[in-house]
Amino acid sequence: MARTDGHHAVDAHVGARIRLRRKLLDLSQSSLADQLGITFQQVQKYERGANRVSASVLYETACALSVPIGFFFEGLPAPVDRGKAASDVSAEAAISAFLITSEGIDLTQSFLKIPTATVRSRLLELARALARDEP
Repeated sequence: MARTDGHHAVDAHVGARIRLRRKLLDLSQSSLADQLGITFQQVQKYERGANRVSASVLYETACALSVPIGFFFEGLPAPVDRGKAASDVSAEAAISAFLITSEGIDLTQSFLKIPTATVRSRLLELARALARDEP
């Protein structure tokens, strides 16, 4: 994958997945840092993709966040998918980027709490209508 802002896109993706899981567990950066024996500033750098996470730190992070190591790579195109259309990759990247934001997490959690399929369907129709009305 290409570099963005001088950082490798995979490093940024792994960092974003660390942030996503940490936020889902309602852990502060300081709390995660304490569990890993590092500073919260280092956690910030990992989450931004400014610093690469070593294999040993990634393993410890997976343990601290109770996820398999593969969790951090979910959403990345597999090497055999490199022939995918650029539009498919950019659409997937945009969705992944949104889902790891605070708004994306909150929206997803709230949507999943809606008990009836009919209401979820109507909400989806509303979102589509609002998207069409945007200039």
